[in-house]
Amino acid sequence: MRRGTAGTRPSPSWRHRPRERGRRDAVPRLQATGEEGTTTRHDFSELHDVWTRLALESDQADPFCSSDFWQLSFCETLAQQAIPTVEEAAGNIIAFSQLWFKGTLRMLLPLETDWCFGCPLLGRNAPELLAETIAYIRRQCGDFVFPDIAVSAVRPNSALLRELHAHLRRTHDFFLYSRGAQCSASLEGGLDGFLSRRSGNFRQKIKKSFRLARERGVEFERVLPLTPEEAKGTFDRLIAVELTSWKGLGHCGMAESPIRNFYEAMLRRLAEHGAGRVIFAKHEGADIGFIFGGKVGGIYRGQQFSYADDWKRHSIGNLMQIEKIRWLCEEGAERYDMGPIVGPKMEYKKLWTEMDHPIQTWMLRAKPGRVL
Repeated sequence: MRRGTAGTRPSPSWRHRPRERGRRDAVPRLQATGEEGTTTRHDFSELHDVWTRLALESDQADPFCSSDFWQLSFCETLAQQAIPTVEEAAGNIIAFSQLWFKGTLRMLLPLETDWCFGCPLLGRNAPELLAETIAYIRRQCGDFVFPDIAVSAVRPNSALLRELHAHLRRTHDFFLYSRGAQCSASLEGGLDGFLSRRSGNFRQKIKKSFRLARERGVEFERVLPLTPEEAKGTFDRLIAVELTSWKGLGHCGMAESPIRNFYEAMLRRLAEHGAGRVIFAKHEGADIGFIFGGKVGGIYRGQQFSYADDWKRHSIGNLMQIEKIRWLCEEGAERYDMGPIVGPKMEYKKLWTEMDHPIQTWMLRAKPGRVL
């Protein structure tokens, strides 16, 4: 089934050399196809190191979700109709997707558009690179209406927002599209330091829950998949647990397609770089719970946790969180990111975190009659 028509993107050779100002290489138009619920692999592996470094160093609210681990996994599985445009120049990356309609390029969107947790502009001069890219696309495609560019996960009043205005306010109007906030916990001082920043009641409940879990014979297994085969075996175990949880029983969790494809692609990509971290809770040799996430540098980002519905009264979720923090602290991790703090069923995160990171998504619309 035809899912979209691609536009232009720089050749791999262009992405790796410093560009002379005003120079770009002409490239052919491409076509993208995909079927619902499938994975279309996009290979930008040569950019992984610089992409990860920039996600960590460019003051992102959610570095993991600004990395290729999150962005490309989404694009491959949940946005096949969009055409990735990932460009690197002089230590800056822009990571957008082109959305075409009836042969016309209609929008530049972040690679991940469902939650808008990651930023598509990484690096001090990324807004300038975006402005140059827009000009290049216009030269390649000729006269057409280029209405919208979405830039997600921008920190309010940040240097990035100021630079965006500086480079694009002459040609584009800016509209605030949405607001959100991510939350995180410091791991300074190890597990003891983390617990010292929680309430006394929290600490007592955790201590009691661990004692009861030991009495019931609950154990915890750490898994760090390093190959595609290990990632597949680990993911199959995750899904088996998920199917016994309230989310699985209600057909509203990560066992359902296409979100299942997204997390499977992410775990496979994490395994390629040794960045996945999974813990299983076990009872009498059987998996009864899991907690899953990934690392970029010293920052861990939680993704999913779940447990068998018949264990819901035994604080298995809380115990797995503590076991994950214990593991991360042993590795010297600095921060535990838990994702959005605003939204349904997110209130529990306030007990686990002490830092909020506001983010905004901005829509940029070309001014009528202005040359891009």
